[in-house]
Amino acid sequence: MVIVDYDPAWPVMFADLGAGLRRALGDVAVRIDHIGSTSVPGLAAKPVIDVQISVGSFDPPAAFTAPLEGLGFVYRDTNPDRTKRYFREAPGRRRTHIHVRREGSFSQQFSLLFRDYLRGHPAAAAEYAAVKRRAAAVFADDRKAYGEAKETCIWDLIRRADAWAQDTGWAPGPGDS
Repeated sequence: MVIVDYDPAWPVMFADLGAGLRRALGDVAVRIDHIGSTSVPGLAAKPVIDVQISVGSFDPPAAFTAPLEGLGFVYRDTNPDRTKRYFREAPGRRRTHIHVRREGSFSQQFSLLFRDYLRGHPAAAAEYAAVKRRAAAVFADDRKAYGEAKETCIWDLIRRADAWAQDTGWAPGPGDS
Protein backbone atom coordinates (compact mmCIF):
# COMPACT_ATOMS: atom_id res chain seq x y z
CA MET A 1 0.00 0.00 0.00
CA VAL A 2 1.51 3.28 -1.08
CA ILE A 3 0.20 6.72 -0.21
CA VAL A 4 1.62 9.46 -2.41
CA ASP A 5 1.44 13.24 -2.35
CA TYR A 6 -1.41 14.81 -4.27
CA ASP A 7 -0.92 14.78 -8.02
CA PRO A 8 -2.55 17.64 -9.98
CA ALA A 9 -2.86 15.22 -12.92
CA TRP A 10 -5.58 13.25 -11.08
CA PRO A 11 -8.45 15.61 -11.99
CA VAL A 12 -7.30 15.55 -15.61
CA MET A 13 -7.25 11.74 -15.56
CA PHE A 14 -10.75 11.73 -14.14
CA ALA A 15 -11.98 14.27 -16.70
CA ASP A 16 -10.82 12.05 -19.56
CA LEU A 17 -12.28 8.95 -17.94
CA GLY A 18 -15.52 10.72 -17.00
CA ALA A 19 -16.06 11.99 -20.54
CA GLY A 20 -15.72 8.45 -21.90
CA LEU A 21 -18.08 7.11 -19.25
CA ARG A 22 -20.64 9.79 -20.05
CA ARG A 23 -20.51 8.95 -23.77
CA ALA A 24 -20.91 5.24 -23.07
CA LEU A 25 -23.61 5.51 -20.40
CA GLY A 26 -25.65 8.46 -21.63
CA ASP A 27 -28.75 9.08 -19.54
CA VAL A 28 -28.33 5.78 -17.65
CA ALA A 29 -25.88 7.70 -15.45
CA VAL A 30 -27.82 10.29 -13.47
CA ARG A 31 -24.45 11.69 -12.47
CA ILE A 32 -20.78 10.75 -12.68
CA ASP A 33 -18.46 11.98 -9.95
CA HIS A 34 -14.81 11.88 -9.05
CA ILE A 35 -14.76 10.61 -5.46
CA GLY A 36 -12.18 9.30 -3.04
CA SER A 37 -8.95 10.91 -2.02
CA THR A 38 -7.73 11.69 -5.54
CA SER A 39 -10.75 13.99 -5.87
CA VAL A 40 -9.64 16.27 -3.03
CA PRO A 41 -7.03 18.85 -4.04
CA GLY A 42 -3.94 18.57 -1.85
CA LEU A 43 -4.90 15.25 -0.25
CA ALA A 44 -2.34 12.45 -0.23
CA ALA A 45 -3.80 9.25 -1.66
CA LYS A 46 -3.28 5.86 -3.18
CA PRO A 47 -2.86 6.71 -6.88
CA VAL A 48 -6.22 5.17 -7.79
CA ILE A 49 -8.99 7.10 -9.52
CA ASP A 50 -12.36 6.38 -7.88
CA VAL A 51 -15.49 7.14 -9.85
CA GLN A 52 -19.05 7.06 -8.60
CA ILE A 53 -21.74 6.52 -11.20
CA SER A 54 -25.21 7.25 -9.85
CA VAL A 55 -28.08 5.39 -11.48
CA GLY A 56 -31.82 5.48 -10.91
CA SER A 57 -31.97 1.71 -10.39
CA PHE A 58 -29.78 -1.36 -10.47
CA ASP A 59 -32.37 -2.96 -12.77
CA PRO A 60 -31.87 -3.84 -15.50
CA PRO A 61 -28.18 -4.33 -14.72
CA ALA A 62 -27.24 -4.57 -18.40
CA ALA A 63 -28.08 -0.86 -18.74
CA PHE A 64 -24.78 -0.04 -17.03
CA THR A 65 -22.82 -3.32 -17.05
CA ALA A 66 -22.78 -3.64 -20.84
CA PRO A 67 -21.43 -0.10 -21.50
CA LEU A 68 -18.83 -0.40 -18.72
CA GLU A 69 -17.68 -3.81 -19.89
CA GLY A 70 -17.58 -2.39 -23.42
CA LEU A 71 -15.04 0.14 -22.14
CA GLY A 72 -12.95 -2.70 -20.70
CA PHE A 73 -14.03 -2.52 -17.07
CA VAL A 74 -14.49 -5.79 -15.21
CA TYR A 75 -17.61 -6.30 -13.09
CA ARG A 76 -16.74 -7.66 -9.65
CA ASP A 77 -20.01 -9.40 -8.81
CA THR A 78 -18.46 -10.99 -5.71
CA ASN A 79 -17.97 -7.61 -4.03
CA PRO A 80 -19.64 -7.96 -0.62
CA ASP A 81 -20.99 -4.37 -0.51
CA ARG A 82 -24.51 -4.80 -1.88
CA THR A 83 -25.16 -1.02 -1.89
CA LYS A 84 -23.09 -0.73 -5.04
CA ARG A 85 -22.04 -2.54 -8.15
CA TYR A 86 -18.27 -2.53 -8.42
CA PHE A 87 -16.01 -2.52 -11.47
CA ARG A 88 -12.24 -2.50 -11.86
CA GLU A 89 -9.85 -1.82 -14.68
CA ALA A 90 -8.94 -4.59 -17.11
CA PRO A 91 -5.63 -6.33 -16.37
CA GLY A 92 -2.69 -4.20 -17.44
CA ARG A 93 -4.60 -0.90 -17.33
CA ARG A 94 -4.28 1.96 -14.86
CA ARG A 95 -5.91 1.19 -11.50
CA THR A 96 -9.45 2.51 -11.47
CA HIS A 97 -12.40 1.79 -9.20
CA ILE A 98 -15.92 2.30 -10.53
CA HIS A 99 -18.68 2.38 -7.90
CA VAL A 100 -22.20 2.27 -9.34
CA ARG A 101 -24.68 3.39 -6.68
CA ARG A 102 -28.36 4.27 -6.60
CA GLU A 103 -29.07 7.99 -6.81
CA GLY A 104 -30.13 9.34 -3.42
CA SER A 105 -28.97 6.28 -1.46
CA PHE A 106 -27.04 6.69 1.77
CA SER A 107 -23.85 5.28 0.26
CA GLN A 108 -24.09 7.59 -2.74
CA GLN A 109 -24.64 10.67 -0.56
CA PHE A 110 -21.94 9.58 1.93
CA SER A 111 -19.24 9.60 -0.76
CA LEU A 112 -20.24 13.03 -2.05
CA LEU A 113 -20.57 14.60 1.41
CA PHE A 114 -17.24 13.18 2.56
CA ARG A 115 -15.52 14.49 -0.59
CA ASP A 116 -17.12 17.93 -0.41
CA TYR A 117 -16.36 18.31 3.29
CA LEU A 118 -12.69 17.47 2.76
CA ARG A 119 -12.52 19.79 -0.24
CA GLY A 120 -13.82 22.66 1.89
CA HIS A 121 -11.86 21.87 5.06
CA PRO A 122 -8.12 21.52 4.37
CA ALA A 123 -7.30 20.88 8.05
CA ALA A 124 -9.68 17.90 8.06
CA ALA A 125 -8.12 16.65 4.82
CA ALA A 126 -4.64 16.93 6.39
CA GLU A 127 -5.86 15.04 9.45
CA TYR A 128 -7.20 12.28 7.21
CA ALA A 129 -3.96 12.19 5.19
CA ALA A 130 -1.92 11.70 8.37
CA VAL A 131 -4.13 8.77 9.43
CA LYS A 132 -3.83 7.23 5.96
CA ARG A 133 -0.05 7.55 5.93
CA ARG A 134 0.26 5.95 9.39
CA ALA A 135 -2.10 3.12 8.44
CA ALA A 136 -0.24 2.49 5.17
CA ALA A 137 3.10 2.37 7.01
CA VAL A 138 1.80 -0.21 9.49
CA PHE A 139 -0.40 -2.24 7.13
CA ALA A 140 1.43 -1.90 3.81
CA ASP A 141 0.58 -5.44 2.75
CA ASP A 142 -2.85 -5.79 4.36
CA ARG A 143 -5.57 -3.85 2.53
CA LYS A 144 -8.30 -4.95 4.97
CA ALA A 145 -6.35 -3.85 8.05
CA TYR A 146 -5.46 -0.57 6.32
CA GLY A 147 -9.15 0.13 5.76
CA GLU A 148 -10.06 -0.78 9.31
CA ALA A 149 -7.31 1.49 10.67
CA LYS A 150 -8.96 4.48 8.96
CA GLU A 151 -12.52 3.78 10.13
CA THR A 152 -12.50 5.78 13.37
CA CYS A 153 -11.17 8.84 11.56
CA ILE A 154 -13.63 8.46 8.68
CA TRP A 155 -16.63 8.23 10.98
CA ASP A 156 -15.42 11.20 13.03
CA LEU A 157 -15.02 13.21 9.83
CA ILE A 158 -18.44 12.21 8.50
CA ARG A 159 -20.06 13.31 11.78
CA ARG A 160 -18.39 16.69 11.35
CA ALA A 161 -19.39 16.72 7.69
CA ASP A 162 -23.00 16.00 8.63
CA ALA A 163 -23.02 18.90 11.11
CA TRP A 164 -21.50 21.12 8.41
CA ALA A 165 -24.12 19.95 5.91
CA GLN A 166 -26.92 20.79 8.32
CA ASP A 167 -25.43 24.20 9.11
CA THR A 168 -24.92 25.10 5.46
CA GLY A 169 -27.79 23.28 3.79
CA TRP A 170 -25.29 21.27 1.75
CA ALA A 171 -26.55 19.43 -1.27
CA PRO A 172 -24.36 17.86 -3.92
CA GLY A 173 -23.71 20.16 -6.81
CA PRO A 174 -23.90 18.97 -10.40
CA GLY A 175 -22.01 15.81 -11.31
CA ASP A 176 -18.45 16.09 -12.52
CA SER A 177 -19.12 14.59 -15.97
